[in-house]
Amino acid sequence: MTVALQVSDTHFGTERPVAMAALRQLCAELRPDLLLVTGDITQRARAHEFDSARAFFDGLQVPARLIVPGNHDIPLFDLFTRAVRPYRGFERVFGAALEGEFERDDLLVIALNTTRRWRHSNGEVSAAQVERVAARLARASPAQLKLVAVHQPVAAITHEDVANLLRGRHHAVRRWAAAGADAVVGGHIHLPYVLPLRERWPELARNLWCVQAGTAVSHRLRGGISNSVNVIRTRPAAVQRWDLDEAAGEFRCVATTPLHPAPLG
Repeated sequence: MTVALQVSDTHFGTERPVAMAALRQLCAELRPDLLLVTGDITQRARAHEFDSARAFFDGLQVPARLIVPGNHDIPLFDLFTRAVRPYRGFERVFGAALEGEFERDDLLVIALNTTRRWRHSNGEVSAAQVERVAARLARASPAQLKLVAVHQPVAAITHEDVANLLRGRHHAVRRWAAAGADAVVGGHIHLPYVLPLRERWPELARNLWCVQAGTAVSHRLRGGISNSVNVIRTRPAAVQRWDLDEAAGEFRCVATTPLHPAPLG
């Protein structure tokens, strides 16, 4: 069984020591195979924020990791850098790859960069990205749990978050479901939830789950929910939501959702 820890919206520069300590403890106990970071690593894309994030992620000592940027990882006020080299800070500490892939016999994760230098908040998945992911999914093994990781969500549970949805999601969801994806995992809005996307797109060839993570260590909490991360397991395929219990100073599992395909019809 492969275990992936999804951490999102850390917003270093606004981090909470109690959440960081609890996440270190959770990692030591679970010993995940993959650290999946779905964007907004920093608050303002400043060098010291990226340095803090790198040190924290290194300290978790997870054997493999996939890290994609979020809109907060592009400079907001430095317009020149935003225009000519928007990912300079990210690349300095995490390398030039803004997208990536993790594969094991029972898991395939394809991570996409859905930020755009000309957008402050909204993300976008291009037609080329959609087709590239679909082609990779089509080559995957039936034994693999297949995840596509983005920053912005493909489905919302509140009216106010509709404006935050990923541009190009309609085409992406249909193509990726047809190609065999099991879930699209993301962050951005600081609300953890899991949705079966055939409720939103009844025409999908198979069910595709929307898996959203909350904010892992930032004080930018929302909806009365504490810091939150997701643990994704392959056998049986399921996503567990772990929320910070501040009184105990530890993350605790509060929900488990099986990631099995829903029956058609």
